[in-house]
Amino acid sequence: MSVWNSGSASGGGASSKVTIPSLVAQKAQGHKISAVTAYDVSAGRLADEAGLDVVLVGDSLAMTMLGHENTLSVTMDEMLMLTRAVRRGVKRALLVADMPYGSYQMDEGDGVKNALRFIKEAGAEAVKLEGGRARAELVRRLVEAEIPVMGHIGLTPQAVNRMGGYKVQARTQEAVEKIQEDAHLLSGAGCFAVVLEGIPREVAAQLTAELTVPTIGIGAGPECDGQILVWHDLLGINAGGAKFVRRFAEVGSVVREALEQYRVEVEAGTFPNDAESYHLPRAVRPLAGAF
Repeated sequence: MSVWNSGSASGGGASSKVTIPSLVAQKAQGHKISAVTAYDVSAGRLADEAGLDVVLVGDSLAMTMLGHENTLSVTMDEMLMLTRAVRRGVKRALLVADMPYGSYQMDEGDGVKNALRFIKEAGAEAVKLEGGRARAELVRRLVEAEIPVMGHIGLTPQAVNRMGGYKVQARTQEAVEKIQEDAHLLSGAGCFAVVLEGIPREVAAQLTAELTVPTIGIGAGPECDGQILVWHDLLGINAGGAKFVRRFAEVGSVVREALEQYRVEVEAGTFPNDAESYHLPRAVRPLAGAF
């Protein structure tokens, strides 16, 4: 079969494979982009079945899956393993992998090598990295190596120590001008989309109007070309959450109730019952006595 027939460059249908060109086309058509993080095969499959456009294997898995306080501790090996798992569940959505802290900050050559691993070993179709002007040259090198790049500016969790916590960014005139320049530098370097996190709605709206590539918001208001949320936040698995998080379900409470009911029935001896048990054939008798 010819590779020319193996995918579609146009978005808008749940059966069409989402590609870099189709995401850019969605912006031009005014069709919002839906994105979510996922960390295992089941989550990837469910997101795909729900028709989401982008599935991101986020370094947020350091917190949601591994119990760390922030994203800084997750390793390349951990990110690669879980990206491979999500890949097995995702067929239609564009699969993007977060480059973890330390995998690209020190040396651009290492950054290219590590990004290549996500494509070659884990099946990602693009990588995401954090930072603005400091990452522009690396973005150019990645694009030259045929690796699509999603940028990420504003509140960048890998810079949590420098920022002094998870705080809304771009709240002064100087900061607004800086993030505007960063966005244009990333777009000019070849990013196919830019995540805007934790910035005022008005700033995100202006950037969305100025950039030719899609903006994906998280805590950046409704004017962005698309939105992304963390799996555990969206489903109500995590306790609490930031102002911008909408809990579309309360899966955490459902799971807790199911586990509590399971415990009660095990303790009461009502699980498993006879219908949930296997039986010997009529001609076979149970063992009696000791050997």
